[in-house]
Amino acid sequence: MTHGSFCTGGRDKDILSGAKFACFRDSVSLEKAKADGVTCPVMEFGPDGAFACDVRDDAKATAFLRANDLEDGKFLCCIPRLRWTPYREIRGTPMDARANQRHARNEAMAERDHAPLRDAIIAVVRETSLKVLVCPEDMSQMAVGKRWIVDKLPADVRGRVVWREKFWLTDEALSTYLRSTGMFALEMHSPIMCIGNRVQAIVCRFAEQTSKGVMWRDIGLGEWLFDFDNDEEIKGLVPAVLAMAKNPEAAKAKVAKARAFVEQRQRETMSVVRRSLVG
Repeated sequence: MTHGSFCTGGRDKDILSGAKFACFRDSVSLEKAKADGVTCPVMEFGPDGAFACDVRDDAKATAFLRANDLEDGKFLCCIPRLRWTPYREIRGTPMDARANQRHARNEAMAERDHAPLRDAIIAVVRETSLKVLVCPEDMSQMAVGKRWIVDKLPADVRGRVVWREKFWLTDEALSTYLRSTGMFALEMHSPIMCIGNRVQAIVCRFAEQTSKGVMWRDIGLGEWLFDFDNDEEIKGLVPAVLAMAKNPEAAKAKVAKARAFVEQRQRETMSVVRRSLVG
């Protein structure tokens, strides 16, 4: 879990203190819980459960790739994201003062946040033989990808970029990621699933996403974490994406090391669960 974000609002201290154990998916949350005086007897770093995701739909993924002329190992995935998820577009949630404020923030930051992704796509297409698939993690992101990435690409690049127009479920998405040569994303859980399944993935984050992105540093992938609230860090994205694209074997070695650490921590934290249930 993540502690101390706008999601919990500090209201989970008593719940955490009453638990037998608590596993936090990022070190920032763990340290904040300690600083907040949470008295749970066992508090540790516990990798996000999505690292263990293994649902697959290879048939749907194969059909999609063939329909869009994407070959195994010859494309990268790119996932866009607005600062705040526009739930009105997903659930039909009515606009109130907070929703209007978040919409304004999205409009103000969308170009700044997606320009680096476009720059990375342009570099990949012009400097390698790879294609790029712009795809979603939630139901709002097909439109986001088209508006802020695909429609703004130069003509010479657009021909090697595929836009995923329809939403997909986790099984088809994961099967597609597994056929790619890597991912760079403004999202979190698709990269997590990639690393858990031996696929390299770069994470871009901003303050609105809470501290969860810090887990990339916690598992040894700090070189693949970019804070989009930091102009200097943004400058490193294109070189990192190109390095991943041009030297996949070195990238896979980083993935293997991070994945081994995650699996070890998962074994250790699940042993805590086992002991608690037996006790």
